[in-house]
Amino acid sequence: MSLRPLHDRVLIKRIEEQETVKGGIIIPDTAKEKSQEGEVVALGPGKMLENGSILPLQVKEGDRILFGKYSGTEVRLADQDYLILREDEIIGTLTQTGKAAGKK
Repeated sequence: MSLRPLHDRVLIKRIEEQETVKGGIIIPDTAKEKSQEGEVVALGPGKMLENGSILPLQVKEGDRILFGKYSGTEVRLADQDYLILREDEIIGTLTQTGKAAGKK
């Protein structure tokens, strides 16, 4: 089964943070906060403007994004959890940077 979001909606797969255990304390999954980082899996065609034209989305499949803590709607497809949110709920995209600025 696949899902194609409509309009300006984006289908996101959460990227789980690596578990770090300090001092031997293990935090159960139920007490952990959910990640606010994800990967774009699918997206709609864009936002419909009042004049009938479609404004394309600024993100694309494969982009790593940051989104608000309480954004979107959780869905489950083929035993996998996803999040559907509007493009305006996306805070920004994450990119890999090269060397630190000013260092040669």
